[in-house]
Amino acid sequence: MRGPHNIWRLIRTGATLERTGAMPVLLDAVEAPRLTRMAIRGLVWPFQWLGLKGDETLPPVPRALQAMGPAYIKFGQVLSTRPDVVGSGLAVELRVLQDKLPPFPVEVAKAEVEKELGRPVDALFSMFSEPVAAASIAQVHQAQLHESGDFVAVKVLRPGIERAFQRDIDTFYLIASFLDAVSPSSRRLKPLDVIEHFEGVVLGELDLRLESASASEFAANTETDKGFTLPRVRWALSARRVMTLDWAEGINAAEVEAIAAAGHDMTQLAQRVLQLFLKHALRDGFFHADMHHGNLKIAPNGDIIALDFGIMGHLDEYTRRVYAEILFGFIQRDYMRVAEVHFEAGYVPADRDVNEFARALRAVGEPIFGMNAEQISMARLLSYLFEVTERFGMETRTELILLQRTMVVVEGVARTFDPRMNIWDAAKPVVETYIADSIGPRAMIADLQRTARVLGRFGPRLPALAEAALIRLSEERDPAPRARPWPAVGWMAVGAGLATAVAAVIAGIA
Repeated sequence: MRGPHNIWRLIRTGATLERTGAMPVLLDAVEAPRLTRMAIRGLVWPFQWLGLKGDETLPPVPRALQAMGPAYIKFGQVLSTRPDVVGSGLAVELRVLQDKLPPFPVEVAKAEVEKELGRPVDALFSMFSEPVAAASIAQVHQAQLHESGDFVAVKVLRPGIERAFQRDIDTFYLIASFLDAVSPSSRRLKPLDVIEHFEGVVLGELDLRLESASASEFAANTETDKGFTLPRVRWALSARRVMTLDWAEGINAAEVEAIAAAGHDMTQLAQRVLQLFLKHALRDGFFHADMHHGNLKIAPNGDIIALDFGIMGHLDEYTRRVYAEILFGFIQRDYMRVAEVHFEAGYVPADRDVNEFARALRAVGEPIFGMNAEQISMARLLSYLFEVTERFGMETRTELILLQRTMVVVEGVARTFDPRMNIWDAAKPVVETYIADSIGPRAMIADLQRTARVLGRFGPRLPALAEAALIRLSEERDPAPRARPWPAVGWMAVGAGLATAVAAVIAGIA
């Protein structure tokens, strides 16, 4: 419930941001007007002593979020995928956030497993280890099945984590409402939409049945991909708060020296990890959106093993085609075609000049193509491309931002395997294959066949649907209700008053 009971958490958040030096950085990120900055900082500055100190070795914003706990850490991680909201520099800073937390006791984990699966742990497993990994939402145990002797990984949600996250999400909504009310310039960033996006991500991770379903779908899509494997979901041992998968043996992708010492071809691994990601995004429209070193292992046979399926990306077929054409246009250095694709897709407003946009794109691409293999960076390209599209009025598209961010992370993984890898050479065959299969004559025939099937299903209803649509268009629409920003401002004023009273009482006691 969003209301006055969140005021104390709101005050504590503001105080921590001010004490750690994160407040001015965030106000810069949302481009808050000067008067708004002065008002907010003037409001929280006297109470910064109420804030948490945090780890002084971290940059200001990660330091503040780390200090405030799991929900804030997870929020920072989600913001690291949204350079459109916080800017490229802060998005990179936020990637250092780690949600490694002290584990909860193994006895508590066993009790959760028994409650969810309805059977004693000892009846299911002959061995159930201490936690092998602990994060903000869940922790993982290794176990051995009684019946088969197979080793499995058992992921268990933290007790009470749902309620704790909901409390903090309510606070985030209050902060977003306040920003929306007092800072008109921040509205272009859609703060309430950002919080809704975050809430959707977290709610998905708090139901392990959804993660199990994602893992199962991902495995079905990729079962024929050579050199790529996923641990199998054990559905009989999975539920809302418990997820069981086959145990994956391998070397963590961050342990580059150990991988090389094991005799794996590092150049081949670098190419494969990038090509697999592009193949999943373009071919399937369903990709691992958190593909960093910690979620990848290299198996003894050289296969890449993906783990943790809480954050997955989705792209519809049309968006995949647009993205492929944009990438292919850059690879071919056909900047006019890249510009036309942006206009055709409606990403850039039609009143902008396509020739001017093409010239701006050339300024993005040409410097990169002048570099040698070690310097060519997909991350740099996407960063420049974001700046250009923003200047030409392109609206934020969350799915593309997530895809671009993941592309940057995957590039980082690939370059740890082979720093001299040529990103374009690795990407080109995957993109060309997709273009040939999806934007040629065969694709056109397939599209027409699908359209005919849809029309065949809806044929008898088409006249009625068309009539209803025309009637709706002819009706006069009521004007949209005006937003009422003042409740959020009122809660802030109440919070400031309460904080002042608390400070006065404490001063009197002292």
